[in-house]
Amino acid sequence: MVQRNLNRRFSPQDAAFFYFDTDAAPMNVGSVFIFEGEIPFDEFVEGVASKLHLVPRYRQRVVPPPFNIGRPTWEYDPNFDIRRHIHRLRIDPPGTDSQLADLAARLYAGRLDRGKPLWDIYMVEGLEGGRTGMIAKTHHCLVDGVSGIELLMVTLDLSPTPPPTPPPPEKYEPPAIPDRPTLFFDAIWDNATEDLGRWANVQKALVELTMGGDTAGARNVARALGVAIPYFAVPVAPAPFDGPFSGDRKLACTEVSFQEVRDIRRACGGTVNDVVLAMLGGALGRYLEMHREPTQDRDIRVLTPVNVRREDERGALGNHIAMLLVEVPVGMPDPVERLRTITERTAQLKRSHVADGIESVANLLLNMPSPIGAMLGTVGPPPNTVANIVCTNVPGPMIPLYTVGHRMLSGYPMPPPLWGMGINCGVMSYNGRLYFGLVADAQAAPDVDRLRDFLDQSYVELRVAAGVDRAEQPEPAEGAERSGKPAAAAPERGQAVAPSSRRRP
Repeated sequence: MVQRNLNRRFSPQDAAFFYFDTDAAPMNVGSVFIFEGEIPFDEFVEGVASKLHLVPRYRQRVVPPPFNIGRPTWEYDPNFDIRRHIHRLRIDPPGTDSQLADLAARLYAGRLDRGKPLWDIYMVEGLEGGRTGMIAKTHHCLVDGVSGIELLMVTLDLSPTPPPTPPPPEKYEPPAIPDRPTLFFDAIWDNATEDLGRWANVQKALVELTMGGDTAGARNVARALGVAIPYFAVPVAPAPFDGPFSGDRKLACTEVSFQEVRDIRRACGGTVNDVVLAMLGGALGRYLEMHREPTQDRDIRVLTPVNVRREDERGALGNHIAMLLVEVPVGMPDPVERLRTITERTAQLKRSHVADGIESVANLLLNMPSPIGAMLGTVGPPPNTVANIVCTNVPGPMIPLYTVGHRMLSGYPMPPPLWGMGINCGVMSYNGRLYFGLVADAQAAPDVDRLRDFLDQSYVELRVAAGVDRAEQPEPAEGAERSGKPAAAAPERGQAVAPSSRRRP
């Protein structure tokens, strides 16, 4: 899939992620992958290099205009060298998955070098069983969850013996980075001409709203404001992991059967994302109890990104998401009741087209003059009194992927903690499994691995309560951790929880 519709100028949403990038809260998105066998490093680098014409953004760096008079542009890096982006590491013996997770957390911390294209890949050798790890790190201004999956599908292969990558249709000499006067006047021109239609639509919706209009745009904005304003008016009770960031990161991962999740959905109603939120609600309840906080009649506010990309925007990279705020009950002892409550709440948000309205409001706010946006990036966002945690669920490929003939065994997402929310829960489906990556600021949530254990237990509790049997699991690949322990029984609330026996980094 060749990328298309790649705008040279940043969108307002991409620019916001770029401006609010800090040392303590870098706007990186990433993944940890594990492959069977030992991947030949040089062959892997050559394979990625042969596909770079399919992903031109991988060769482009960020260039802000003088005085931040406009949003930055993507320009081809004249000094591009793929060896500055793909790195070779070897993990110390014994090379456990826990060691890989610790290494991924260390590499994930910190901002990417803005003097080159904003991505890095680390190939990690020395894992137990002769496996190979891959840690990918990309700036959020380049991809969101959905476009990140599309990028993954380009850089990996659909079979162990793929056909050769077609060469570029013709030799292309990338243009040089424009000089400062050109960047300055280009930005002024773009400021005057771009997105006139979007401005007109937003202004029309606001005028119709204030004048009593009844168009779809006005209704969506009204619904979004009606839902959002109470959240700003009534501050959320902070969770134990909401607070200042140190910049250091911790990663805790787990996985469940996607077939079992679908069986739970069929038995109880709702969507896969509702099941995920019900799992998270049960885990957060136990986490709050561990920190001696009350849970009765308490909701945790979870920000859930929603893909609002149109079909003709596939392959465009960048960000095109809206946010829904779901109040997830954490004090309900019955997991099925918790799931059905969440299903009712998310269904109401969808029926009201709140995501469309939030997108319209966000577009209005993000279309501020670029110098103001850049200045706000240095000041930082206002204190977060709206939400406690982010949970991102991205549909991934349900078929095996390969690189240099080696099958990808597992893939765990790494979303960025942001806006004072010390844990971000990423979820990605791949090849019959649902993979969870809990990324935490090490100061805000040093015990994120306990939340991972509670997530495992919450899942077992929900599956048993829904009457869903264990799905048959494929035999682990050679070198993967094996456990002879039986599946954990669903514990009672308040009962001590043993760590899960599932294989994970």
